[in-house]
Amino acid sequence: MRDFDVRQALTASLKATHASDPGTLIREELGLEHGQVFVDVAVINGELHGYELKSERDTLERLPRQVEAYSAVLDRATLVVGARHVQQALGLIPAWWGVKTATTQRDGSVRLRPLRKGRRNPQQQMSAMVRLLWRDEALELLEAREAARGLRSKPKKMLYERLVELLPAEALRAEVRRLLKAREDW
Repeated sequence: MRDFDVRQALTASLKATHASDPGTLIREELGLEHGQVFVDVAVINGELHGYELKSERDTLERLPRQVEAYSAVLDRATLVVGARHVQQALGLIPAWWGVKTATTQRDGSVRLRPLRKGRRNPQQQMSAMVRLLWRDEALELLEAREAARGLRSKPKKMLYERLVELLPAEALRAEVRRLLKAREDW
């Protein structure tokens, strides 16, 4: 079983689950930490839910770093893992992460089974989440709140800091999700 096979099964399942919700965006390869870490599959709707895939052919070497990045940004996270990695992977992820196992069926298809239901992320950091925004998106949010004065020519880091100061966490989460879904030129 390859990553491609697991990804195909997961995206098909997510598309079927969210088919009736036009407000859901399913995005592959969502960059975190300025493209240093990528969420394999992200579902953006009322939450930002990331899926990390570890097929039978993968190693878990990068998983601790991915857990750190996912935990800073995402509302929810789920590990989709091949059976040979399950026990080791459970020791590397926080208890709030969901887990699905991926197994190859006789016909060659991949079957996903829930192993552990995920919960909302208690470690999310607004200073990390706001960095999902491009500079112009962050400036747009500040402009809409008449809070861009003196910041228009400043580095995006300063825009992000101001947004975190200005917006309550739930409002900032909603705005980041809204702007991600509105992007046309990823």
